[in-house]
Amino acid sequence: MFLCTGNSARSILAESILRHEGGDLFRSYSAGTRPYPELNPFALELLKSKGHDTSTLRAKNLTEFRQSDARPFDFVFTVCDRAANETCPPWPGQPISAHWGIPDPVKVEGTDAEKRLAFQQAYGALRRRIMAFAALPLASLDRVALQHAVDDLARSPREEILS
Repeated sequence: MFLCTGNSARSILAESILRHEGGDLFRSYSAGTRPYPELNPFALELLKSKGHDTSTLRAKNLTEFRQSDARPFDFVFTVCDRAANETCPPWPGQPISAHWGIPDPVKVEGTDAEKRLAFQQAYGALRRRIMAFAALPLASLDRVALQHAVDDLARSPREEILS
């Protein structure tokens, strides 16, 4: 599960990247604490240009995943500062969680080219972290080692996020 406040850009990018790159090993979802009514058009444009299927993507409230019949998550990642600083409810099963803060491309002002660049940077940073996450030897790591590993992925230098 990838959480963000609006669930219109970063968490949607992350959900799509893991679904696209993670193969059958993962089921990816995203949600927002206060989701926007529509997905960001720059995020959708970028995902389509990278070959992602966007037909099933939509902004979702995290309460949708808090129902009594909802499946528990193994991992929960926040991808924006606001979601990390909000009080998020505890998740059933105590999933491994980490904060993978990414600058918000939605907040970038300027030309469409500048906005597209900000989305590309967010996509690149998320893809690098997700690819590293998907490559972890999940079966051979205990819970503590796995928690350290996902935390370490969040400690990317700022220069990497902006590259």
